[in-house]
Amino acid sequence: MQLQQLISLVLILHWMEDADCQHHSSKHRQHKRGSPVCPGGCLTCSVYNGCLTCLPKLFIHLERDGMRQIGVCLASCPKGFFGTRSPEKNDCSKCGSECDTCFDKNFCTRCRAGSYLHKGKCQESCPDELVPSDTKRECVPPCPADCDTCLNSETCTRCMPGYYLLHGQCHSMCPEEFEPSEQLMECVPAVHCEVGEWSEWGPCLRIGKPCFREETRTRKVLQNPSPQGKPCPATSEKRECFGKRKRCGKGPHKERKNRNNRKDKASGEGRRERKREREREREMGDREESENRNKTEQRRRRAQSRDLGAV
Repeated sequence: MQLQQLISLVLILHWMEDADCQHHSSKHRQHKRGSPVCPGGCLTCSVYNGCLTCLPKLFIHLERDGMRQIGVCLASCPKGFFGTRSPEKNDCSKCGSECDTCFDKNFCTRCRAGSYLHKGKCQESCPDELVPSDTKRECVPPCPADCDTCLNSETCTRCMPGYYLLHGQCHSMCPEEFEPSEQLMECVPAVHCEVGEWSEWGPCLRIGKPCFREETRTRKVLQNPSPQGKPCPATSEKRECFGKRKRCGKGPHKERKNRNNRKDKASGEGRRERKREREREREMGDREESENRNKTEQRRRRAQSRDLGAV
């Protein structure tokens, strides 16, 4: 019986030694290949503890995982921690218990709820000349900057001279789409010009020069702009037009005369051509004169007919 127990003990020891050898051999091969389990940013790492050192400029931060702490490498420290750099490594260190965020261990930049920041320290109450702001979690002046009177530490009701009120804040210059009202001392919305639709084109009228005519159209201003609003566009437009063809007067006649003078005056053909032009002009004038007489006669007859009908 004792012999059998001795043999069993030897076999168990042999099996444990063989398993231990396999474990060390596996770790040796893994170390030889490089560690594939290292997270990004790690320079060296451990299977059980994560990152041990980080690449340059990165901070090492310890995250709790149950009973263990796992190292991670970050570009900046998380909320509630501040970064410290040294030639050996860059660490993330925890802020003080009253700080929500901090610049270093002795200087808070934001406090936890229930305390208020004043000169880098978190306090439960503020000095006499300041009031607590629950929104900012800071000790602030009783009125916002440039206020003359205020509703609370965040809302102005009237500004100091040279400033204009908008949404409870005072501005030296009004933001875009607003303009200052000197009467109200407030920033008021800018009013832009508004115009209606174009009218139809008007009659084709002769303007100054012979044979030159133009027509016009307009549109109305529906809303005049405020001093800093967008100005009104053009409210009238003109364009050249062409009416019924009539004699153009002396201008074109002079042009034809000058053109004829350039011809060879000694040429009989030139004289005959000028004579034909004069005859055509005379005929055109006689025709227009006759048309005008006919129109006048027709208007006279229509007027007589209306008079007889009225009797």
